[in-house]
Amino acid sequence: MSEPLPILVENAIQIAWEYLEKTGQIDDPEITSWLLLDTIEHMVRCGERRGLVLSNGAITACERIRADATSRNARPAMRLD
Repeated sequence: MSEPLPILVENAIQIAWEYLEKTGQIDDPEITSWLLLDTIEHMVRCGERRGLVLSNGAITACERIRADATSRNARPAMRLD
């Protein structure tokens, strides 16, 4: 028998959070928690019910957003002379 959805979502968020925390990738806890929840909720609505797939998808989403933000901040500013 599978877990009820609220428990599945809670466990997936917890796994993702612990990974991100241990790897030092949580800069803003509020934004991270919203991103984890939104990503996992979207995956559940699309039919995914495997906990590790949910947590790994959320981790990947957080890492992509973090990489995008880092690359945007690393770009030199454009000069309009």
